[in-house]
Amino acid sequence: MKVLFVFSGNSKQFPISPFTKSQADSLRDRGIEVDYFPIVGKGGLNYLKNVGPLRQHLKAHRYDLIHAHYSLCGWVAVLATLGRLPVVVSLMGDDAQGTFSGNNKVNFKSRYLILLTRLLQPFVRAIISKSANLMGPVWRKSIAHIIPNGVRLEQFKLYPGGCREALGLEKQKKYVLFLGNPTDSNKNIALVQSAAQLLNRPDVQVLNPYPVTHDQVVQYLNSADVFVLCSFGEGSPNVVKEAMCCNCPMVVTPAGDAAWVVENTPGCFVAGYEPADFAQKLQLALDFAAGSGRTRGRERMLELGLDAEAVARKIESVYRRALGLSEAIIEQKQYKTEVF
Repeated sequence: MKVLFVFSGNSKQFPISPFTKSQADSLRDRGIEVDYFPIVGKGGLNYLKNVGPLRQHLKAHRYDLIHAHYSLCGWVAVLATLGRLPVVVSLMGDDAQGTFSGNNKVNFKSRYLILLTRLLQPFVRAIISKSANLMGPVWRKSIAHIIPNGVRLEQFKLYPGGCREALGLEKQKKYVLFLGNPTDSNKNIALVQSAAQLLNRPDVQVLNPYPVTHDQVVQYLNSADVFVLCSFGEGSPNVVKEAMCCNCPMVVTPAGDAAWVVENTPGCFVAGYEPADFAQKLQLALDFAAGSGRTRGRERMLELGLDAEAVARKIESVYRRALGLSEAIIEQKQYKTEVF
């Protein structure tokens, strides 16, 4: 099977986002060929400028299926193929719920993305939502699947004792790690900053090493006392699962599926958006880190089937069904596909 990933390629730091590459790598491990077609340009009109180049790419290359990551990428794929190639679309976040500017506050201008997601559905073979909260605009339930992004366990490995020396961090400090973009209002760094002030502990420092490489993310997650997610809105935030794989104690807001991911894991706490409540949960997490060290979050990821290998099997199953393959053929891995 040969699949083309169509995705936003506008990030200077990550031309291919880490989770997109991770998903492609895990599918390749299962024998699926994956190519990339990055969408260049932001906004609906600039996305449409990629229809022609994608159409030319498809004339020069043969694929069984297109997997579009984001509904605007789905529109580019649909318009480029005009029904001659199956399209699977993954809903990423604001294409399903809009862009959050505060607690339960959605930027009005971003609501057009939700409309485009609703209008796209008759033209695709399958819809993958990263979490249940992204299912709101999905009305074609018969082709809908909830599949969070997986984490490659071999990449997010454990470093007993941490990596503080390599990162230049002090051994005695208590580090609270915030990995989001501090200028992104949805990521809400102000919440953890206010909570840390309420704790009034000189030994506690909020650490915001942004941007960092993916390898450095692993080092920071193994070195921090507590990881925090403060977002107002998310789909299935990868960084929470990555922190779980590194057994890092944490405090998260109920953004996306974060609360479900950490549920019932000692050392992991869900807080509201009031600084006092977040500070209380942060203190509990720091106490856990001081007394027990690390969590058993990695075990939780395996229990939930959120390792990359398990997620790749689910995505492959979606592909095969999108291609109209029977269960018997899926089991035997014998199939024929219609190519562009």
